Amino acid sequence: MNHRLKPPQSNKKTIAIAGDTPVPTWPSFQGTSQLVGTSPSGRVTVYVDPTLGDPAMQNAQDLLNDADRVVNANDGIFGTTGGNVSVVVFALNNATDGTGGADHNGCDYTTGNAIEVDASFGNSTRVSALFEAELSECSMNGNLCGESTGEALSRWCAAVAGKNALADFATAPQWISDGMQDFVDNTDNTDQNADSTGCGMAFLSWMISQGHSLSQIAPAMVNQGDSGTFAQLYANLTGDDAANAWPNFQNAINALPNGVSNDDPFNGLPNAIQMAHLSPRSAELVGRIFASMIADLTAGRHPDQIAANVRTAMIPAARASVATVCRPGSRRLLPPGKTVKKTKTA
Repeated sequence: MNHRLKPPQSNKKTIAIAGDTPVPTWPSFQGTSQLVGTSPSGRVTVYVDPTLGDPAMQNAQDLLNDADRVVNANDGIFGTTGGNVSVVVFALNNATDGTGGADHNGCDYTTGNAIEVDASFGNSTRVSALFEAELSECSMNGNLCGESTGEALSRWCAAVAGKNALADFATAPQWISDGMQDFVDNTDNTDQNADSTGCGMAFLSWMISQGHSLSQIAPAMVNQGDSGTFAQLYANLTGDDAANAWPNFQNAINALPNGVSNDDPFNGLPNAIQMAHLSPRSAELVGRIFASMIADLTAGRHPDQIAANVRTAMIPAARASVATVCRPGSRRLLPPGKTVKKTKTA
């Protein structure tokens, strides 16, 4: 079972802002959110809890200014064009340093487009990273929701688009200290286990260090769906037998000269960040091509058909986000050892 949390039941009426635009129904925030603005692309609308004063307003304004960069980087990673979202900055889990994490209700742009992020006074980069952690799950389009695979992927997306501002959320060292359980051949059906998340973080670090970009990894994982494993991802991207994924990964871990002290023990992040520096149009094109190739290889299609589909993927097209309903429930991104305040029912 996963440990995503349901939003509390409320009889409060929807509050309206100027122009009678309805404020989103947030997963847990119960105060009156103040509109800060909408990004130039129109895709991100930012709100703030005004009771937190100027530091939170600065976080919200900085997020508004950075929002289109984040959504463009996210589009490049997944090879898709995401939908519109709203985000509120407040003291999530009663924290104002980012450790309150982030939250949303569902893993697509229909059920999960109301995003909550913790304020991080004096460090707005953390707010952008928290935003990307939840935005990336919307781009999973109903897949990987509440799974250890999806949690690791969303945290890697946050590391890339958020400039590794959430390094203190690291879980891979705990996975090592707890005995290195195999979550490569086996997917953990929760996004709240630091051991399974940590294994996934280290595994993706290894894959990226081997030359497999996050823009290859993300579409391939979404295509595999909830039942997919990291071993299957390894097989799809390398052409090697899936049975070799875990032993090869173990050998790589054991060969690390300095062990595992963070979520990127193989130093894959510099390579992954290069994707975020591509222009939005180039990033989306690369993502489309990789997604097409991975899907065709997985389906065992003939090389001529693969080549034809790649040519089709290179043709620009405006694509609307396809809403897929995933299991409802609010999920929470938190650093190790942090627990959710009992403001919601499990």
